[in-house]
Amino acid sequence: MSRRKGRILAFQGLYSWDVGGAKLDDVLSLSWAENEKTAEPVDDESGAFARLLLAGTVEHIDEIDSLIRSHLSGWDFERVNKVSIAVLRMSVYSLLYQKDVPPTIVIDEAIDISKDYGQDESFKFVNAVLDAIRKELEKQV
Repeated sequence: MSRRKGRILAFQGLYSWDVGGAKLDDVLSLSWAENEKTAEPVDDESGAFARLLLAGTVEHIDEIDSLIRSHLSGWDFERVNKVSIAVLRMSVYSLLYQKDVPPTIVIDEAIDISKDYGQDESFKFVNAVLDAIRKELEKQV
């Protein structure tokens, strides 16, 4: 469960960084997650995993966005829902750099987060883009 919570925190942090213009250091502190009255405290494992995803995604943002753009058939990157972009960015980082995590888990988690936080059918879009990226990456190996 702690990796799932870490992914949710990373998604929320990426969204705040992108849409809200939050500073990366502020996002990485995760203090925003601990300040919410309804939120459970962030455990060490979830926090560490969220920070890894956040920092890695931002560090490789140009490469990640380029890969996402190349798989947006008929979609303009700037018009894609920001929730979907945050989920895609985090997930593409995992597909590229977390070889110990099976791609099916990365994609399943992205779908679940999209269902919980995205628009009604956004999970289908996220699934299609990530599956296309996964297939391309598997061809390169």
